[in-house]
Amino acid sequence: MNKNDIIHLTIESMTNEGAGVGRYGGMVVFVPFSAVGDELKVRIVKTGKTYCYGIIESIERRSDDRISPDCKVFGKCGGCAFRHISYEAELRAKSEIIHSAFTRIGGLDPEFLPIISDKKRISYRNKAQYPVGRDKDGNIISGFYASRSHRIVSCDKCMLEPEIFGKIRSFILECCTELKISPYNEEPHNGVLRHICLRRGHYSGEICTLLVVRRNVPELKKLSRSLMSRFPEIKSVWASVNTQRTNVIFGEHDILLGGNKVITDTMCGKSFELSPRSFYQVNTPMAEKLYAEAARLAEPEGKTIIDLYCGIGTVGLSMADNAERLIGVEIVPDAVENAKRNAEKNGITNAEFYCGDAGTVTSLLREKGLKADVVIVDPARKGCDETTLDNIISFSPERIVMISCDPATAARDCRFLSEHGYRAVSVRGADLFGGTVHVESVILLVKI
Repeated sequence: MNKNDIIHLTIESMTNEGAGVGRYGGMVVFVPFSAVGDELKVRIVKTGKTYCYGIIESIERRSDDRISPDCKVFGKCGGCAFRHISYEAELRAKSEIIHSAFTRIGGLDPEFLPIISDKKRISYRNKAQYPVGRDKDGNIISGFYASRSHRIVSCDKCMLEPEIFGKIRSFILECCTELKISPYNEEPHNGVLRHICLRRGHYSGEICTLLVVRRNVPELKKLSRSLMSRFPEIKSVWASVNTQRTNVIFGEHDILLGGNKVITDTMCGKSFELSPRSFYQVNTPMAEKLYAEAARLAEPEGKTIIDLYCGIGTVGLSMADNAERLIGVEIVPDAVENAKRNAEKNGITNAEFYCGDAGTVTSLLREKGLKADVVIVDPARKGCDETTLDNIISFSPERIVMISCDPATAARDCRFLSEHGYRAVSVRGADLFGGTVHVESVILLVKI
């Protein structure tokens, strides 16, 4: 096939990135925003030896899974991938993503339990980050990057965020125009405001606003005062100064512009402090279901638990009341301080927290001869490094409970553990990111 060829294609399955897959003349054809069962007229836009990419020219027969998207920028921004199919179809796709990762990448055969869901694809996010720039008319805009680019798609109301986030962003942009706080421009590396980051306590309603800037300017203090006056829910306003030409969002140091250093929220019946950069699951009600499943698998009664990549302590502290001892490890200093205070606030006296890279800290704990009954591990998308996995094995826990936002790296790590004395017993998906391709999973491994 050649570029710009028009072909007729039936979509048979979905990729991990949410694109539909069809076959034509021995070639695999990937088509974004298609649905299993679609019969399409497709224009080829990129070709390879055994595969190619296409875009939909027209839908000749609609899949039964298709629905009308409820977002005006769906397909333009790089966020949601599944707003054109029913939620039931989305859950099937995500279950298949998990199943494929563990059987194909991991070579494992655990029990695949039904995915945890709440059938909610709107207004669930408690945190969001928005790049800031100008449109072609010179107006200050914020929104989301288009897929695989740094072109900002202006969006004044994201379907995933609480309504107040859109109002706060609009107000910030108005104030920037009035105060002459210029948006950042990547090419010449000038301007001030790079990103707007918002975090909201799901139950408390308290909001933290963090403004990522290229340099600190006096007008930011005025903006902070205006924000807190206009929105009483905003309890904390920060500036993160990032002077570098980089795709990394945050800078090396943060400045408190107004309000409190932390906001508070509750999860799993416990009170938590949140710093601007601390990890906290973006979908609180679904995270509570996920952590309840993790506790069920961990069977923490009377046991010593090591909680790796613990963030502000949410997972471990949610089951600490039943454990004999809880040891948390986290690399972000502010999160560790949050975790210590969160233990104190909730009257938990059997918990201790260490700051450092998981591999380094677990090596130190290992040298002290520490043994654990249960290890809980909740790494970033890249998964665990081999040092951390080796140390987990050396702790000789009866059970390992892994929480992961990337089935592929989770399957890879579980394969390593399965080659060193553990068996992957069960995998359960948890849909914390409705509408997007992302899916959480929780895995139980037991010592053989």
